[in-house]
Amino acid sequence: MPANTMREVGQRIAATRRAHRMTQQQLSSASFVSLSMLRKIEQGSRFPSDDTLDALAAALNVDPGRLLTGHQRTDSRVHDALPAISAAIATHDDPDDGPVRPLHELQLAVEDAVTWRLAAQYIQISQHIPDLLTELARALHTAPLAHRAHVASLLVRAYRCADAVAFKFGARDLSARLIDLMRAAVVEAQDPLLQASVAYVRTEVFFAARAHRPGLRALEQAIDASPPPSTPSATAARGALHMRAAVVASRASNPDVADTHMREATQLSERVPEDIYLGTAFGPDSVNAHKVSVAVSLGDDHVQDALDVASEWKPPEGLPAERRSGFYIELARAQLWAGLADDAFESLKVARRIAPQHTRGHRWAREDAATLRRLKRADSESLTSFAEWIGAV
Repeated sequence: MPANTMREVGQRIAATRRAHRMTQQQLSSASFVSLSMLRKIEQGSRFPSDDTLDALAAALNVDPGRLLTGHQRTDSRVHDALPAISAAIATHDDPDDGPVRPLHELQLAVEDAVTWRLAAQYIQISQHIPDLLTELARALHTAPLAHRAHVASLLVRAYRCADAVAFKFGARDLSARLIDLMRAAVVEAQDPLLQASVAYVRTEVFFAARAHRPGLRALEQAIDASPPPSTPSATAARGALHMRAAVVASRASNPDVADTHMREATQLSERVPEDIYLGTAFGPDSVNAHKVSVAVSLGDDHVQDALDVASEWKPPEGLPAERRSGFYIELARAQLWAGLADDAFESLKVARRIAPQHTRGHRWAREDAATLRRLKRADSESLTSFAEWIGAV
């Protein structure tokens, strides 16, 4: 590796760290990269490995491609990993022999994958999930009867993490296969609340096919089948389904049904003092984020509704990064439609700061960045730079 390239990468990491007002010790602690290694990287005497680069980028909340000149784009790195995910699920019913970690270690590994999903760290997921899926399939085939439901529930959650990568990066057939496997495994998990979560995720198949009316019907059936909202967890499970149904109804251009489901979700959120996570986050903040999503999906006369929500509420740090960045991406679209081009660009930049991988992979963000660049062709180079980063040029 040429010395000047190592120096440039080190300088870029150091500049990004200082922009985040972090000391070397703080970045070392946040990324789990040793302080001595970090110092050598910033000095330009060591070049970061892929894992080290990903760890630093995650701690700095930026895309790895921003730190490394000439490095592959996020989407290229993820797409390169998709065949390994396909291979892992091809033998789900007859996995190769191999080691299986104790159940508590498998649970920790799945929790790590879920954390990456909520933080929109798709590279991390794509690099680690194939082996984890294979190991979990092996564990399910060898588990004693008393542990099979637990292993099946872990497998469902791991499938969902893999699906997040497949769906976000346009591998629709792979996403559909993963959802089918989730639906099969959740039966063995014997967990009605997890089953509600799977019904939520299944909607992706209908989104991809633009089959919104069948998707709405499937969600309403899942709502009817979900446990009564007698506990916070059951309330969150049913409320999440109503949120999703509101979005699907809005995509089907049915504002009355969308409003009905959103009112149901709002009422249920009042029984949950703060957002809780049960496969998906649900609570007052998540409902507010979905109100913007519904308004933008309906478009036309509903755009002002999105702007009104955003004028009174902003997603707090406690919401998953993917949901927070999604809020700002959808807000940017509403602002653009309302003629607020500068505000739209600011919202897209906020979305990038929160979850760069999610933002760069989002179709609406790319489309709106391209529109902004056309509208403000003579504007500052920051807009052009953003458009180049997101692939809108």
